[in-house]
Order: sequence, then C-alpha cells, then structure tokens
Amino acid sequence: MGSLAIVGLMVGLMIGRLTTPEPVELQRVETAADGVVVWFNSEPKLHGEHIDGAVALLFDAQGKAASGQLKVNEKDVNWRVRKTDAGLLLNLVAARPLRGIWSGEAVDDRWRLEIHLHEQ
Repeated sequence: MGSLAIVGLMVGLMIGRLTTPEPVELQRVETAADGVVVWFNSEPKLHGEHIDGAVALLFDAQGKAASGQLKVNEKDVNWRVRKTDAGLLLNLVAARPLRGIWSGEAVDDRWRLEIHLHEQ
C-alpha cells in the first residue's frame, strides 16, 4: 500500500511539473530613439504608473538588475531595472517630468514591450 502511495505521489509530481508554465524572464533591455524596448520570453503581467515625473513599470518576471542611459529630445534619461519582492521594477527618470506610453506584442515566440517617452 505504501509503494502505491509513493508511485501515485511521483506520478502526480511529474504531471504537475509538465503542466507548470515556464516562468517569465527578462531577456534584455535595448535603448531606442525615444525610449526603451524590453524583451521577455513570454508576456508578463505588467503594472505601470507615472510617479512624480518618472515612469515606473512593475513586471511579474525574473531577471537580472541592469541600468543605462538614453537620450530623449537630446536630453539624458536614466533607466534602471531592479529586483523587488513583486518582480522586476523598471524606472525611467530624467531631470524634467516624463510621460510614457507602452505597448507590447508577440514577436518570434518572445514578447516585446516598447516604451515611448516624451516630456510632460
């Protein structure tokens, strides 16, 4: 009876492992002419806000921390990805208030999120 319980448990674990979706992972961040392009292996859950002139996007995903700089209207904008308890947080900050518009789409079995920035 005990061996049947162990076999049933093992089969259940294998089925659970096969049906669990692959975790969403940040693959890379690219700078564009007026913003950034963020690539994921699949579509993440996303929450975005404009906070005190900065653009903040929270992704339910895994990945590495990163940072960089880009130019919008020939002025510097700093971006930073950091890990939080809720996932990955992308902050876009400049010396003047920013507004952002983001849109995502599936491209070649990956997810591309484009964030376009402009001055407020």
